[in-house]
Amino acid sequence: MVKAVIFTDFDGTVTWEDSNDYLTDNYGFGKEKRLKVFDGVLDGTKTFREGFWEMLDSIDKPLPECIKVLEEHIDLDPGFKDTFQWAQENNVPIVVVSSGMKPIIKALLEKLVGPDSIHKIDIVSNEVEIDAKNHWKIVYRDETGFGHDKSRTIEAYKKKFEAGGEKPTYFYCGDGVSDLSAAKECDLLFARRGKDLVTFCKKQHVPFHEFDTFQDILGCMQDVLSGKKTVKELMEN
Repeated sequence: MVKAVIFTDFDGTVTWEDSNDYLTDNYGFGKEKRLKVFDGVLDGTKTFREGFWEMLDSIDKPLPECIKVLEEHIDLDPGFKDTFQWAQENNVPIVVVSSGMKPIIKALLEKLVGPDSIHKIDIVSNEVEIDAKNHWKIVYRDETGFGHDKSRTIEAYKKKFEAGGEKPTYFYCGDGVSDLSAAKECDLLFARRGKDLVTFCKKQHVPFHEFDTFQDILGCMQDVLSGKKTVKELMEN
């Protein structure tokens, strides 16, 4: 029996920095324009799908080179390895639900967590298409304004995990605008301190618990599953 499931964003959540932001800031149209683009996403004048496409379209670098750069510059959240190990030992599935791209996610997980990690973590994300001239573009998972509506993915997994009749405790971890569709889908939402997801949750009155690292998340999950604290108590902090 699965007693809990961890759904998590990848960039800026499992990793310390967002790999797509890093590429855009250094090899695309830069940080200033990126922030302006996502101001539009937060105020509703632009969809995430549109803003993210603009970002990636500005990057003039072959995908293998992008991956190599990211492997050299992107760090793992300092608590994620402990969380991964605890999840393996306690039969708690981890599902990466990402608006990023699978080749990048797989490469970074292999580098930062270990080669076996990609066989132990489900990855649901967008894909990448590379043409004969080595130009690449994102291939969105669905037709929605998110490009990947994370709530749909989570709902599909819920049906799978509840097929036996018992409902696990669902956790979601995120940091940014790509997590907006997932923010209301789980029992306990963890939002990284100081990031856009916190801003959104406050505006929309969505309960959440702020975290600094996955070490915070791990402690909270252990408290909930051991009965030391309730989800409601953590949501109020």
